[in-house]
Amino acid sequence: MSEWVFRYRGWLFVPPAIVILLMARPTIASLIAGMAVMALGESIRIWGVGYAGKTTREGEVKAPLLVTGGPYSYVRNPLYIGNFFNGLGLCVMGCGAAAPGVAALFLALVILSNAIIYGVIIPHEEQFLRTAFGEPYDDFCRKVHRILPRLKPYEPRTGTFDWGVILKAEIHTLLLMAAVVGVMLWRMASVPR
Repeated sequence: MSEWVFRYRGWLFVPPAIVILLMARPTIASLIAGMAVMALGESIRIWGVGYAGKTTREGEVKAPLLVTGGPYSYVRNPLYIGNFFNGLGLCVMGCGAAAPGVAALFLALVILSNAIIYGVIIPHEEQFLRTAFGEPYDDFCRKVHRILPRLKPYEPRTGTFDWGVILKAEIHTLLLMAAVVGVMLWRMASVPR
């Protein structure tokens, strides 16, 4: 089950995103605020992917190196934190003129989808990393939290940032974000107020 969830993790976020897009009532203010939240999320993702490499897009867990540098020196799952902010940005965009109950539904969809999907994926990845890297990974886990960042970076830091991998690994996310903004602009223009 966890391998299947990992393989299709991106697709599993599509149904809640479609619900939000179909029910969205964006305004100029919500669109700008949501884009700012998404920019934060994507910045975190770019920082993480620059260190972790294109294996982050694979259909199975792979790690040629235990990366503990960059954002990984503060938190073990920076890409998932970035994804959460991307989803939250979608929620903020859609909430502009939405009724409070609809806004609450959007937020619940983002929180629940992230909690369920990453609640399955993170232990799956951790099992792989523990088997692959042993005690160095256990030490990393003892000192760096899954989701809550630490204030002081973990030592020793391994891995280096590679700008070359960003366009290859993040082009899908960037195109998807552009499409979301396009749909929100269309919704803003076409949905009567």
